[in-house]
Amino acid sequence: MQVLYTAEATAVGEGRSGEVRSSDGVLDEQLTVPKELGGPGGDATNPEQLFAAGYAACFLSALKTAASALKIKVETAEITARVGLGPDGDRGYKLQVDLVATLPGQDRETATKLVELAHQGCPYSKATRGNIDVTVTTAV
Repeated sequence: MQVLYTAEATAVGEGRSGEVRSSDGVLDEQLTVPKELGGPGGDATNPEQLFAAGYAACFLSALKTAASALKIKVETAEITARVGLGPDGDRGYKLQVDLVATLPGQDRETATKLVELAHQGCPYSKATRGNIDVTVTTAV
């Protein structure tokens, strides 16, 4: 693969209770364990929120690319990614993802086709395919 861009981030501290920052300094976030996992929660983020944000943005870009390729005008679209973390038996934890793609103004058939194409082309979808459960729902 010819790499066109490389993102670099470093986690320091106690992992889920530390800090994560990108090599260019644009991302610099404190991390905390959510209350649901026994942590203090609060104003800091966590790895699942960061993954959800990245997946949602990537999927939206893939959707816009699919629409452009099919010459379908998409005025507005919204992708919500919900990343769940749960036990994986004696192997630690695992993730699951629920994606909701909302395409107001599109008919259901067109919206579904665009979402399916986006799911095939999105790098996050490719990376997770066969590794974690990903559910994709289309709303118009």
